[in-house]
Amino acid sequence: MSIVHNIADAASFVMSLCDICLAGAFVGCILMLIESAFVLGFREDKTVGGAAPPPVTILKPLHGAEPGLAARLAAFCRQDYDGPIQVLCGARDATSPAVAAVRTMQRERPDDPIELHVDPRRHGGNRKVSNLINMLPRVRHDTIILSDSDIAIHSGYVRAVTALLAQPRVGAVTCLYYGAGGDGLWARLSALAINTHFLPQAITGLAIKVTKPCFGATIAMRRSTLERIGGFAAFADELADDYAIGVAVRSAGYDVITAPFLVGHRCFEDSLRQLVRHQIRVARTVKSIDPIGYAGTILTHPWPLALLGMLSGSTAAALVALAALASRVTLCRCVERRFGLPRENYWLIPLQDIIAFAVYVASYFGATVHWRGAEYRVAADGTLIEEDLRRS
Repeated sequence: MSIVHNIADAASFVMSLCDICLAGAFVGCILMLIESAFVLGFREDKTVGGAAPPPVTILKPLHGAEPGLAARLAAFCRQDYDGPIQVLCGARDATSPAVAAVRTMQRERPDDPIELHVDPRRHGGNRKVSNLINMLPRVRHDTIILSDSDIAIHSGYVRAVTALLAQPRVGAVTCLYYGAGGDGLWARLSALAINTHFLPQAITGLAIKVTKPCFGATIAMRRSTLERIGGFAAFADELADDYAIGVAVRSAGYDVITAPFLVGHRCFEDSLRQLVRHQIRVARTVKSIDPIGYAGTILTHPWPLALLGMLSGSTAAALVALAALASRVTLCRCVERRFGLPRENYWLIPLQDIIAFAVYVASYFGATVHWRGAEYRVAADGTLIEEDLRRS
């Protein structure tokens, strides 16, 4: 009889779990429709202006080969801006394809204000921050804009960002970003993850004032503010260096504001392994910042939750699964319409949602991230401990 009871108890547990998954999926559908409304209500303004244009140094830490790098760097050099601009690119390895791309630009466009600094010195676990530390002595201007090498901008970007930074009590300016994939499947899935998960959640979080972001896509600040928060050296071992900079600026008594426009994030993944590694790093970064909030994001995966709920065999589960897909497609379409993005092949959405849910689950098993050619273990305090790749 005990075996029969155990089987009955197990079946009851599975049914209860299916019901919980269905309830979570239903809530997730509602959340996506709410996000759709906030996306459509986002007021974008690329023409922010008013203050006298200060001289600006734009820091571009480089790493490895990136398709279209020269065009993206050129956009920073050729801004609709009346003040002086210094575009300072930094790299650790003189043989990097990124270094070759910059040197080619310098030869072909000698009038562009682009400079290159190569320095292999390490100052901590975070290689990007080490790069920034090495670049800092070459900075000529008081207004500094950090921007990752995969970011694409419009011609009025510097003018708009510096005008926002000139406002009273503003210590830093950051930007939301959309994903731009190439022709490859994995890069398109990476962009889709940004546009249907990250971006709507970030817009909603800002609208209801529950998030205080600071993204590596753009961090603009004055040199005096950077010095007050300890310089880049204070973040040399941080996994979430951009978020940590935002926290430090706020702790110093300043505001960090999000610009009313988006920049583009170019996605380069050319394999499933690269895609999963990138998304695992992002997931574990977010989890290290806000573990409770991250746990709650399970509700943002209604399609996989509905599939689990379908194990109960109920007709309602199938209807919830269809509703989950319809809600995600609706959200995707709202993002595309609001920001003028190319229409995606919607058949990729179920695949991306399954990958995103698998990454969410996997993020709780282990503490390893791969970033810029290195493997790290993420400590409990969010700092990086570099591992020996020869063992992997």
